[in-house]
Amino acid sequence: MDDHALAAALVTDAARLAAEMRRDGTDTERKTSAADLVTAADRAAEELVRRALLEHRPDDGVLGEEGAHAESADGRRWTIDPIDGTFNYVAGLPAWCSAVSLEVDGELRVGAVRRLLPDETWVASDGRTTCNGVPVEDMPDIPLGTSSVATFLNASHLHTAAVETVLSVLGAAATVRISGSGSCDLADVAAGRIGLWVQTDCADWDWLPGRALVEGAGGSATVVTAHGHDWYLAGAPTAVREAVALLVAG
Repeated sequence: MDDHALAAALVTDAARLAAEMRRDGTDTERKTSAADLVTAADRAAEELVRRALLEHRPDDGVLGEEGAHAESADGRRWTIDPIDGTFNYVAGLPAWCSAVSLEVDGELRVGAVRRLLPDETWVASDGRTTCNGVPVEDMPDIPLGTSSVATFLNASHLHTAAVETVLSVLGAAATVRISGSGSCDLADVAAGRIGLWVQTDCADWDWLPGRALVEGAGGSATVVTAHGHDWYLAGAPTAVREAVALLVAG
């Protein structure tokens, strides 16, 4: 099984298990805040992916949101987000997914995202993105002023200077969307449904799978340091450039 097929299988199986456990009922705990949740399904789905990687890629490294970790013996490292959008998952909202990525010698090679609603399996490899096995067209290159912008803000962000910085970007856009799942948002960027995604201080598992999808659909992705934070941006190249300028100036 090549890396493209393996990534697709990993996220498909993880999302299927998560959906089954939600249907049957799964325990939920808080991690760092009321918005930062973890469920038994998060842990079970991550363990499922970890075991599959141990079987199919035993020398590869692993980094999972819920604690899975293995050092790489061959320069390859997978990241795992078993359920991105856990708050949504628990609440019964549709914006959640399972996501993985693969880096080889530090270079991003593969990203995959499985969303049950809509029924979409996104995979990027060899520089191209597919959705349900069909190559996607390059996203339109549009300016920030005509873009919808996706971001994430929870209650803690509202009490920091970071919100003032990101408001300079949001205020320049056509409209704002907050779904609560970065990987879902980035799949929507790759699909051309959203023009730009911006978020501060991301973990690798929140960034790399979706970044691969966007880049494989002709979009831009970058990280810029401004006002004490690392800002992660992906989307239409013109919108990204304009947003970076605002963040640095803001």
